[in-house]
Amino acid sequence: MANILGIFTAIILAVAAYVAFKNNALFEEEIKNRATEEASLKQSQERLTAALAELKRLPMERAEVDAQFAAKTEVETGLKDSNDALKADIEDKTDQIEANTQELDAFREKVAKIGNIRELAPKMKAMRTELEELTQSIADNEATLANLTAQDGATAADAKKRQDELETFSRGESLSSLKTSIRSIYPTWGFVTLNAGNNAGVTSSSTLDVVRDGATIAKLLVTSVEGRSASASIIPDSIAQDITLMVGDRVVTGSKTKKPTEN
Repeated sequence: MANILGIFTAIILAVAAYVAFKNNALFEEEIKNRATEEASLKQSQERLTAALAELKRLPMERAEVDAQFAAKTEVETGLKDSNDALKADIEDKTDQIEANTQELDAFREKVAKIGNIRELAPKMKAMRTELEELTQSIADNEATLANLTAQDGATAADAKKRQDELETFSRGESLSSLKTSIRSIYPTWGFVTLNAGNNAGVTSSSTLDVVRDGATIAKLLVTSVEGRSASASIIPDSIAQDITLMVGDRVVTGSKTKKPTEN
């Protein structure tokens, strides 16, 4: 009887030890999982903070662009007023030349009738000199007007470019001229960093395409932007299972390119 009780006791102790071992293993696994979740939560909070900071900064950037556009518009208005004044001056000088020409023709007619060329010669020479000076003045004014017109065109083109960029930023899109590449990849957290930022026209919350061999292999959502770098999340289901992003992959402004098909 004592042997049987000893056997049962040993069995019970072994079962208890096994259960305790399993519970301890599960407890350690739960601790590891919790640590992983806490790290993921911290990363998400940091990204949210960066996104909120970027969102707060955008109105200030837009105000600065508006101020620049207003200044360009003021300069353009001044150039147009100057051009109008020059045109009016040219018209006045042209009328004066026409009047002088008519006067010269009248003198020539009188000379033909009177025949005293010696008396009229000094006057004719002076009028001819004045006519040459007026002609040169008109040529100078025309050159100045052409230069101002060219400057006006350049100012208008620059203002149009600024306005187009502002409208693009307002739509939450990056500039179509954007050309950059992946700097680093963090597959565990599902995001990458780029080799360009505000300097190249990257806009927060815009969609970008990762292009390789002429085809779009993945899409990115910009989460934060700095002067010469940016961070972007890899959009789920935008990349095929057999595709792996690599450092140096080309990144351009997002388009409606279809997702690559899986083999």
